Formats: sequence, C-alpha cells, structure tokens
Amino acid sequence: MSTTRTFTDMEQIICTTARMMEEERLYFVAIGGPPLIAVLLSKRLRTPNLTYVVEDGTIAPAVQMPAPAFLIASSAAGYRAVAWTDMNTVDFHAGLGYIDYGVLAAVQVDQYGNFNSTFVGAAYERPARRFGGPGGANEIASLCWRTILMTRQQGRKFVNKLDFMSSPGFLDGSPDARQRAGLPADTGPWRVVTEMAVFDFDEESRRMRLLAVAPWATVDDVLAQMEFKPLMAPSVETFDLPSEEELAALRAEVDPSGRTIRGRWITVEEEDGRAHLVQQEAAGEES
Repeated sequence: MSTTRTFTDMEQIICTTARMMEEERLYFVAIGGPPLIAVLLSKRLRTPNLTYVVEDGTIAPAVQMPAPAFLIASSAAGYRAVAWTDMNTVDFHAGLGYIDYGVLAAVQVDQYGNFNSTFVGAAYERPARRFGGPGGANEIASLCWRTILMTRQQGRKFVNKLDFMSSPGFLDGSPDARQRAGLPADTGPWRVVTEMAVFDFDEESRRMRLLAVAPWATVDDVLAQMEFKPLMAPSVETFDLPSEEELAALRAEVDPSGRTIRGRWITVEEEDGRAHLVQQEAAGEES
C-alpha cells in the first residue's frame, strides 16, 4: 500500500533542522524566520528543555503558540523570559562561550561555510537584489561554538564565490583562519541544511561535505544544484520526510499563518519503505 505526502521545501528544511537540536543546550537565533520556527518546533515536540536567545537580547522566553511572526519588542516575544537585555549583552555571552549553537538562514554559502545575507548582483551600490542584511548573524556565526545554516538547494545559493560575505564560516579554509581573524578557537559552521541534503565540514580541509540526502532525491540531484562539488561522506545517509505530527504542529500551532513555512510544494509517494518524487514545483525567487 502506498501513501502520498505533500509538504513545502521549507517545511522539510525546518523539520530536518529541528531534529538536530539537543536538550539542555542554548541556541542563538534571529528574531524571526525558519531558524526560530525550527527551534520552536523542536521545543514543542522533542526538546522541551532546549533554551534559546533572540538577537534583540531576549533570553529564554516561553513563547505561547502560535508564535509571533517576529520575536522583537513585544510582550508576546518576551513572555516569561529569564531576562530582556540587548544585542550587545547576548553577543558578549556568546563571546564568553555560553551559547552552544547559532541557527541562521543564508542567501548564498560557499564551500567553507562563509555566507551572504546582504545582496546578490554585481555591486553593493547597484545590486540585482538586496536583502535585509545580517542583523546579528555576523556575531552569531562569529562567536557561537557551532552554527547551523538553513537554505534552499539551488545553484545560485551554493556558489564558488559569494557576491558579499555577510558572516564568516571557515574563511579561506586554512586551519587557523578564524583565529587569525580574531574569532574564538574551535568555533564555526557545523551543518548546512536544505530540503534535499545535509552537509557538514571536513575537519582537515574545512570544505563542505555531503552527509545525507532526502529519500526522494539522489546525490546527483544535489550536485546539480551546486556550483562547487562538495566532499563526500564515506556513506551518504538518507534522512526522513517530515512526519504527519511535525507537519500538523507546524501548520496548526507553530506557524498557522503560513508566513514562514510557505515554499515550493513537493509531493512524495511512499511504498514498501521507499519514497519517490511525484511532483515538485519549479524553483522560484524565494530568498
């Protein structure tokens, strides 16, 4: 008997990221968007004792569902927070080593995990498209022990050379590049999550490495959507589709407005433990 499941590319990204999160850890996220939704989904279903800090300085809020679209400057955003400080304070906490993970979205990313959230196009003064900028992402990527990046699997996002470096990964890939730039030792990007793949970074070369693919995709499908060729894990695994429980929580409790989870629709048919792609909308101009 076969079953058909339909979800958006962003729902897949959020669910995959949420499954990586750990209890008793402190996460640093932006004021809104997929990273925050992934944290809230994980707290709702898997890791109730996970704690997070928002880049405006709110520490460990107990956000009531449905979550506000943006967690900033509102009573809902700071509900029962341990503290409501400022951006400098939480950045200092990260610099002192108190924050385990940063979770961020990226417009472009290169093979060393450096990423862009500012603009794409030929020049800063006259870009093809301008985005909201990094906000606190530079500090999060610079100071947290590990950083998780979330983006869509598209060739225009996985690039040989960034149009602009908003936030650092492993810079030029040399072993001490981050330390030479004045960043804390033993920090840097840890995972990159897309709807089709999960990557980590090789400890020696600092290059991006393919760890796993979606059950409806192949390694070649992933590589076709990258300008550079990543390293390969000894065994490339397969990660799970979004579960019905995860999708129900996302759509009814965490983001019922659909503002963050919207994206390209993917329809997958599962039969005898195998999944194959039935239909996928063409890539658009989502950030």
